[in-house]
Amino acid sequence: MGDSTLVYKTKFQKVFQESQIHLKRIDEAFSELGKSYEFPLVVKDFDSLTKNRVHLAFADQIIYRFSKAQDSMGGKLFKAYMLYQGTNVDKPFLDILNSLEKLNILEVDEWFELREIRNEIAHDYADNEKLAVDILNNIFKHKKELENILSAIALKS
Repeated sequence: MGDSTLVYKTKFQKVFQESQIHLKRIDEAFSELGKSYEFPLVVKDFDSLTKNRVHLAFADQIIYRFSKAQDSMGGKLFKAYMLYQGTNVDKPFLDILNSLEKLNILEVDEWFELREIRNEIAHDYADNEKLAVDILNNIFKHKKELENILSAIALKS
């Protein structure tokens, strides 16, 4: 194994583990909230959730960790994986996504849906309960897609 291959492997493993931790924290927070609320969440339950500091912290953690996981995977993991596999990453991001789709790691359209959720998070949702509920429900609905992408990468690395 050449020096560059070892560097790429180490970088890949580090970013992969980072992504796993984000998804684990999302699952743990949903598990805790699931003890008091049923998902998909309704606005009435979200109102109750926001009045409980611990529950609100779990909701915030879900939103934060989803954003971090999506950023980490899209911004670092995909390129690290491709470099580790010996593939040139000096190309547009869409080409990298298309390469990953050909490897059956992800679906490009699905990735852009995840990115859309992440972009919604970037806006301030604090004063809009309906939007906050939609974001939490979308994360609940789509977090499995992030898990599936990580699983596919793990199987192919």
